Formats: sequence, C-alpha cells, structure tokens
Amino acid sequence: MSLQTRPGAPSLHPDSDDGPDEESSEDRATQRPGSGRTMVMPLARSLAILSAFTPEAPWLGNQELVLETGIPAPSVSRMLRSLVTLGYLHYSPQRRKYRLAAAVLSLGYSAIAHSHVQRVARLEMQSFADASEAYVVLGTRDRLDVIVLETCANKPAALDLKLYAGTRLRIASSPMGWAMLAALPELERFYLLGNIERKTGREWPHLRRRISEGISQVHNVGYCMSLGEWEPELAIVAAPLFIPDHTPLVLACIARSARMGRARVERELGPRLVAAAQSLQEKALFKE
Repeated sequence: MSLQTRPGAPSLHPDSDDGPDEESSEDRATQRPGSGRTMVMPLARSLAILSAFTPEAPWLGNQELVLETGIPAPSVSRMLRSLVTLGYLHYSPQRRKYRLAAAVLSLGYSAIAHSHVQRVARLEMQSFADASEAYVVLGTRDRLDVIVLETCANKPAALDLKLYAGTRLRIASSPMGWAMLAALPELERFYLLGNIERKTGREWPHLRRRISEGISQVHNVGYCMSLGEWEPELAIVAAPLFIPDHTPLVLACIARSARMGRARVERELGPRLVAAAQSLQEKALFKE
C-alpha cells in the first residue's frame, strides 16, 4: 500500500529555463518569472541532481539523471564530476553509476538533528497517532512536491505506507499538498499553480478543482481531506502549520478509510488535527 509518492528530484523545468547548454549560460543567474528572486542555475542544477537519489534508486547513471531532472546531458556530466570531487557523490566504475556519499548525509543531519520544531513535533505526533490509531506525517514544500520530514505510527494501525524522511508527495494531488498551498502567500501560490498547470496538461482541470476544494476546506475549517479518493483503502486529513521563521509545514493524519469516514473526520479527527497543529505551533514558539 502506498500513497502517490514522487521518487526523485523535480525537474528544473518549468521553474526555470535551461536555455543553451553553454558555460556562459550556466554561470548566469536567471530571474524567476513573477517571483522577484534570482536563481543561480549551476547551484539549482546540482541540488536537483542530489535530490534525484532515493532509497528506491540509490544508484543512478548519467542518462537516468538527465531523464529525472530534465538537465542537458553535458551539464549533468560536468555537475557529476564536481559533486564527486567535492565528496557529495561516489562513483562506481563497475556499475558506471553514482550514489550519495557521506558529505550529503552530514548536511541532512545538520538540518534536522537539532530542529526544536521536529523534536516537539515527534511527541505531539506520537500522542495523536496513539489516540487516533493512525499514521501521522509532518512535511514541508520542496518546489512542486511536499517532502516528508517526520512520521509517527500507532502500532495497531499496521499501515505499511513506506513513508520516510525525504519521501516526496506531489503537491497538486495530495491533501498535504492542498493544505500546504492554502498556507502559502497568494502570489507564491499563484506562481506555483501556473507551474503545475504547465506540467500536468490534461490532468489540470481535475487537479485545479480538487486543489480549489482543498484550499477552501482549509480556509473554512482549518483542514482538508481525501476519503478513498487517491487510494481506495486510505483516508487522509491534513492541516497547515504556521511557525515564525520557518517555511510553512503541514501535519497529516492517515488511516484506513473504513475507520475514518466523513462523519468521524468532521466530528472528531479534523478538529483534533487542527488542535494538534495549534498546540505544536504554541510549543515550538515557547521553546524558541
């Protein structure tokens, strides 16, 4: 059983325009349309390459990385050589493929090991998981995905969701994504929805409707939900988290749909998830 997870790194397109694959072009910083922010393309491409490696795909070759990231092949080759030299990737001549090296692990550990938000979140999430017999997930946004930061499960729930830190969920097609979009400033949300529209093509009308419904739910009651819609056996409820000086977060509760019908969500689980999110926000502020 699995949610619609998204392995690998999001392509740089359409968030940026690769343009001609020349050194001078790569060294140039580009302005992201409508964002008011400048993107340094070599850095963005290197991070996209590192993000492509997952537990399901620990070894990747040049062509696989080209397909996964949308970066031109000559650029991928140059970036790979640099990342190996810097110690972020290991190259196997026998496999003719690359995998993440220890330097990347140290970066990830530094990012999360001392996060007071996640330390507080673990206790709040485990308490909620035990009380609701559900799987609880904390996530944040990475481009057009929600990336999982933390998970807690209730043992009797026995849900094998294969969600772990670093798992990606499409922001357009998951309640966690809808809750995240609802938490973003209007201009940023508008920019992201434009990118989603360009990437999804014929899926867009349906996704636009569900995204709008999810955002409206969050604005009206503080959470959004999906009951057996994306996975017949699963019900998902998600609520945004607002903590100053942190990127927006989202808290989600996942359980078997047989145990989590609409009436129970509206009467019990939805309000409790919103209360848990508010409690986490208050505790995180207190411990700053």
